Parts: sequence; structure tokens; C-alpha cells
Amino acid sequence: MSDEPSPITVPAGIPALEAAAEAPRLEKPEVLIITGMSGAGRTRAAAVLEDLDWYVVDNLPAQMLTHLVGLMTHGSGGGLQQRLGAVVDVRGREFFADLEQVLSGLGEAGIDYRVLFLDASDEVLVRRFEQVRRPHPLQGDGRILDGIGAERAMLRSTRERADVLIDTSDLNVHDLAREVRAAVAGGSSDALRVNVVSFGFKYGLPLDADHVVDVRFLANPYWITELRHLSGRDAPVRDYVLGLPGAQTFVDRYVEALEPALAGYLQEEKRYLTIAVGCTGGKHRSVAISEAIAARLRERGARVTVSARDLGKE
Repeated sequence: MSDEPSPITVPAGIPALEAAAEAPRLEKPEVLIITGMSGAGRTRAAAVLEDLDWYVVDNLPAQMLTHLVGLMTHGSGGGLQQRLGAVVDVRGREFFADLEQVLSGLGEAGIDYRVLFLDASDEVLVRRFEQVRRPHPLQGDGRILDGIGAERAMLRSTRERADVLIDTSDLNVHDLAREVRAAVAGGSSDALRVNVVSFGFKYGLPLDADHVVDVRFLANPYWITELRHLSGRDAPVRDYVLGLPGAQTFVDRYVEALEPALAGYLQEEKRYLTIAVGCTGGKHRSVAISEAIAARLRERGARVTVSARDLGKE
């Protein structure tokens, strides 16, 4: 073996450059701290944020908030969303006492955050706890009202610094969802998410279908030798099905008839809809028509996914 040193294949300055290089920084995250009275609707508010594609952490110790925001800011969070919702409340017991200090630290670090505080009257909170038959987290051996009073005292300063205050005393779950959406999205409504799934009646109805469409009134391409081995995703079958008398008219009028229902779903905070389109085997007509319905819905602004449940079962 030769005693000559190995040839230098990497410029000597590269290690120094790597050591001096900073980790890539992501865009500044949007942070919303959800807090407030137990029983005032924090869980519902968190669910609304999740539906809006926020990354939501429930019952987060206040001290962990700084670390989580840091992960998102410096790009080492493994793909976390850039909108963080954190539910921080008295369930954290002694950890909750640090919330004011943590919020001050976030402000000093230049992190933009907002505090959403949910409240309700004592009477309403007592009634809600009695309905679910669970104790207040702070009542101990006392009454529910004792726990509510202790919680109000702990939250007084946090309530005063809240950016958004929602009193849920007279709100149902749908009203609360609308209030939260307005607070985080400026009142804009998220698009309805529609899943259009084709299926074969001989395999049974999809269990999660909100609407069922039967397209067996159209001639079956199965009986055409050249089309039998193809599916509704193939152009020859698609053109045949959509070219049948009444097919295009049916698609147009069905989607038109859906419009008031879709608007009503959004009004009632139903954000997900499944439309099941069925034919005999789920291979030809239902697949082609489901794709056509999805295309019309996308033109109207809906977020649509299409799937073929029974394709390949024949």
C-alpha cells in the first residue's frame, strides 16, 4: 500500500461554509392560541380549524408552544403546516400558569400570534357540564360553580389580552363554527369538499353516500364487444356514454339541482359530501358519469375528488 495521502476531492472551504450556513427558514407561521372557559366550546373551535387545514394541538403545555413554533419557523418540523392552532387551558394545571410569560416571549421574538378566548355564562356552563355528566377540571371536591369561579380567576388576565372574544352562551355548534371561521378567515367560507364515487349496484350501496345517483337508465356499453374490456375512464366508453340521448342533459340538470343543497350544506357547516353514482357493475356508465359530474362541480368552485369503488372487481 502507498503511504501517499488520499487526493483532496472536496475544496477545503466547504466544511467552513456548511458550518456557517443557517438552516432554511420557512415563511412566518400563523399562530392562534385557543383558550377560555371549560365547556365554552374549545374542542369545537379546534375541529373547525382542522377542517380549514390548520395544524392543531389540543391540551398543549404552555412551555411547549415556543418549541413548536420554533420547529415550524426553522423548517425542522417534518412538514408541519404553516398555520398552527394550539388549545391551551387549565387542564394543564401548573403548566397553564406560564401562558402569560410564554405569550410575552413570543411577542419579543417577533412571532405573530392571536388569542381566541371562548366564554359563556356561569348558568350555561353549569348546564353543559351537567348534560355531559363530567366534573369541572378545577372543582375538586366542591361544586361545579366552585370550579368555574376558580377558572375565571385564573383566566382573567388572559381574557383581557385576547384578540378575539366569543361568547358561546347562545350559540349552537353551527353558530360557533361560523364565528370561528369569521375570526380566522375574515368571514370567507371554505369550499365544499365533494367526493364523487362510482359503484356497482350488484356490490351494494356505499355506506357513506349522502346522495345516490342511478344511471342504469343509460344503455350499457358492456353489450358492445369493442367497449366491454374498457372502463368509463377510457375515451371510447366516455364518449359513448356521454353521447347517449339524455346523458349530457341529465348531468347538467342534476348538478343544477344540487346547487341549493350545496349552498345549504355550507350554511349548516357540512363541509364534506359524498355523491355515489351507480350502474350495474360500476365499470362503464357510472365511472363516465361520475367524472362528468365532478367536472361540472369543479366549474362551480367545489373541491372535488373522484374514485371508482368497484372498478376491477369484474
